[in-house]
Amino acid sequence: MPNRSLTQSEKALLGLRSLVMSGDFAKGQRLSEVAMAAQLGISRTPLRQAMDRLVAEGLLERISTGGCRVATFTKEDIADAIELRGVIEGTAARMAAERGVTPDLMTQAVLVLDQIDAALATGQAPDFEQYVQLNARFHELLTEFPGSPLIRREAQRMNLLPLASPSAFLSDQAAIPDFQNSLSYAQHQHRAILDAIARREGARAEGLAREHARLALINFDYLNDTDTAATQAVPGLSLVTNSQG
Repeated sequence: MPNRSLTQSEKALLGLRSLVMSGDFAKGQRLSEVAMAAQLGISRTPLRQAMDRLVAEGLLERISTGGCRVATFTKEDIADAIELRGVIEGTAARMAAERGVTPDLMTQAVLVLDQIDAALATGQAPDFEQYVQLNARFHELLTEFPGSPLIRREAQRMNLLPLASPSAFLSDQAAIPDFQNSLSYAQHQHRAILDAIARREGARAEGLAREHARLALINFDYLNDTDTAATQAVPGLSLVTNSQG
């Protein structure tokens, strides 16, 4: 079957989010609806809907005189977002251990981790594209384990914030020192989290999941303090300012 065509609303949302995250606009820049609609090839109605959605996500801010501007994030904002993702995923892991996980979801998670092992064992360089997809799927499964729509929804919302998602710093692996060892260590943590859940060790599962999220903080600190052209490829990094105000 042919792929379904995107609706105007979907095209507007995906296109506008991509432009904001890629740094096409300056931090704090006011967006022109007319220019944006023309650039994305859509009408202003779906564009306004997309802008409303990005305001809700925190990527855009309302201006008192009307319209929207690109949000600006401090380093502290990003650190807080990553920490909060760890809290949500840690809670999901603890609840999963306490409540138990359905055999189907556990089987899916084991398969994903086996596939990550294979992606990291393809020779000198890992199958990076495969790793990114599988890593995202494992984290998605983690938030599905407890069977809580609320946990799943909040995790999805956090992942839309700049640099907060599990794969936020995987777009430019060359900028991170000793990157392959970092991936292997992350996979070791994946295994430990799943083991704790399977053993019904809630506190251990929560602690491991929260510690795992903090790997993103290490990579963020490195990229944010390194002035290289490579870091421009990390979506959302252009929205971060060194100022706390």
